This record gives sequence, C-alpha cells and structure tokens, in this order.
Amino acid sequence: MGNKEQRDCVVVDAIRLPMGKSSRAQMSKFGGYYRNMSSQDMLAGVLEILVERVQTQSSSFDTHEIEDVHVGILTQIGDQGGNVARVAQLMAKNIPDIVAAATVNRYCNAGLQAVNTCANAIKVGDGDIMIAAGVENLTHYPMGIDIQVGFMYPVDNIYCHMSETRMADLQERMSFVQGESAELVAEKYGLTREEMDKFGLWSHQKATKAMRDKENYEKRIVPFEVTIENPDGAFETKKVTEDQTVRTIALDDPNTAWTQMQALPPVFRPDDGKVTAGNSSQITDGASAVMLMSQDKADELGLKPMVRILSTAVAGDDPMLMLTGPIPAQERALKRSGLEMKDMDCIEPNEAFASPCLAFAKHFGYAFDDPRVNPYGGAIATGHAIGSSGTHYFCDMAHYLVNEKKRYGIQALCGGGGVGIATVVERI
Repeated sequence: MGNKEQRDCVVVDAIRLPMGKSSRAQMSKFGGYYRNMSSQDMLAGVLEILVERVQTQSSSFDTHEIEDVHVGILTQIGDQGGNVARVAQLMAKNIPDIVAAATVNRYCNAGLQAVNTCANAIKVGDGDIMIAAGVENLTHYPMGIDIQVGFMYPVDNIYCHMSETRMADLQERMSFVQGESAELVAEKYGLTREEMDKFGLWSHQKATKAMRDKENYEKRIVPFEVTIENPDGAFETKKVTEDQTVRTIALDDPNTAWTQMQALPPVFRPDDGKVTAGNSSQITDGASAVMLMSQDKADELGLKPMVRILSTAVAGDDPMLMLTGPIPAQERALKRSGLEMKDMDCIEPNEAFASPCLAFAKHFGYAFDDPRVNPYGGAIATGHAIGSSGTHYFCDMAHYLVNEKKRYGIQALCGGGGVGIATVVERI
C-alpha cells in the first residue's frame, strides 16, 4: 500500500460557553451557572451552537460529512460517563446519528488531546470534518470522585501482579497532590510568592480587558440558556453571557486587589507555602468546541479558516513534580514545526497554578509579564473546567491570533500524573 499524503488541517470555528463557578446545587443564589445542569446538556448545547455557526458561514456545509466528535473529559461517571461524547452528539439536534463520537481522558490535557487527535486524523486522510470538544461540571463531580467511587466496589487482588513495594510506590506517586507539586515547582525554579501573586493579578486584569472588548468577546463566548434553582426552591431560566469568574477589581482597583491577594493564606503548606487561591486556577464548570477540516474541504465549502495546525506533541515527566510535563512537550512541538519560542506571537500555557507558568518562562527565556502570554487571561481568572480547558484555551488562542492579525501560537497544558501536551498553530 502506498503512503497517504499528509494534508493541511485547519480550524474554521471555535467557541465556548461562559464559565460558571463551581458550587454545590444546594448553595444559595451565589451558586454557579451550571449547578442544576447536566454535562450532557452543556456539551450538546455547545455542539449545536458550533454547527449552527458553521452552517451560517456556508450553506454547502453538510453535517453528514462530519466523521467524528472527540470530547475531552476527566471524571467519567454519572452524566459524564457512558461515552458522554456519543450521548451529547445524539442529543444535539443538528448532528446526524451516523456521526461517530469518542470520549478522551488525558487528565487536564484531555480537551487539547481531542483537538490533536482530530487534527492528526484529518492530516492523514481519515476524514475531512471533525469536532473536538471538552466539558466538565466540577459542581457535580469534584476531581477524584471517580476514584472514590471505585473504593465503594473493591476488587480483590487488583494489583496481584505487582509486589507490595511496587504497588505502594505507584500509589504514592500517582496520588500526589497537585498543589504540593506547585510548591515543588516554585522551589525548583526559585519563584517567590510575590512573583506568583503578580501573575495571578495579571491574569484577572487581562481577562477583564478581554471581557469588556464586547466585539471580540462575543466572537468566542456564546450566550447560553440555563435553568437555576433559587434559594426558595423555584426554578428560573436565564441566559448567561459572561464568565462568572473574573475579578474585575484587579483592573479597576489594582491596589485593593493586590492587598486582598497578598492576604490569602497558603493552601498546601500553611506555615511557609507560596501557593494560594489567588495564584491557582479556579474550579469551574464549562464546555467548549472546535470545528476542524482539511484545507481542501474548507476551500470547497467557501470557509475562511482561522488557523492551521502545524504540529502536536505529548510528553511524560516526574509524576510528583507533575506540572513541568509541558516543557518537553513544547520543545517537541516547536521542533516539529520548525519554529522557536521567539517566533510565537501567542503563548498559551494553562494556568493550573502560577508556578509552572513562570517555570516555563524561565526555561524558554521570556519575561514573566511577556504580553504574548495568555493575552485574554487564563485559568486563574476564567477557570479550569478540566476536560474543557484544552479546547477552551485553544479557542482563546485562535481568536486572539485572528483578531490581532498575529501569525504563530503555541498552547500547552500540564496534567495529573506528570503528563504534558502542546500544539503549534499558524493563522491563515
């Protein structure tokens, strides 16, 4: 058999829902947008809106030509289980049943893994049109709850092929708390609490500016109708249009915001820690989606692509240091693209914590406050809905490059257990 000629894969649209605070359903009016909403509905909704937008751009777009839908998600239980990608795809009113779907889990990398899997399939000719998406409702399913459920149904001798020493070592390394990893990264790279807090404040300032730029904001964040239970038990339907998470005081009154941020106590090392709620990602609920096509198909449909996928990469790293996996992943992705970090016009590292983002800056030699870094703010300001973060921040990067007429961007995410992922794109 002959080799398939590699084709260009492009992104024709990318959107996300407004981010909601993560909160329990029984909480008061201060609860999050999606506290009474299933992940299936969130995901089906964002898929429907994405398809509608592409149909508006091209009357020739035939949804029967969508080959596959890949969805990133971390906690696959309840309404996030049972291949939620397929469930939501069937729920979406404008996607035919003949379209396939798969759920992807690579910890926090999951959403970007969905993008990369679709892109690489298109490049080798295994389909012309695919959708990558991500969803996570941390209100309903806090991180790690799937493991706790497993303990309710123990299986004898599940580690029978391991020695007791090896089993204990693996369990210790894989159950290491990410916040403690963030402290270890801060130690390794000589980062100060002040530097980390400044990065956190900066994230909110950038996100506030982006949210107030209505024209560009509304290109990527789509209005979404939600039903919320009020404290009196009555249900109210409302349309949400803005991220619920951004602290606008960071821009409007930075001195007060800075005082508040510095007053926050360390979370993981009460006596001498540097990691606080102010320099860590917010726990949120969200969903996002990206439409990918071969360049030839986009041209045939008369669609103007946003960006081209140049290269992808993954890497593993020390599972206890954990958060530095994006360093080798970015190095591989850059090498495969034939570019260097200095060529990038947008650098989009996931802000799981400030410390790894600053570590990446030190490693690659750019300033902590380099304006190329997360220009629309990151997870410290807008949140980390784990399965959705890869597609969420890919969406932000693609729109930034188009809006600002920049050329190259790189996105990277760290993940539990020491996995990293990266993708390099070029605006067309």
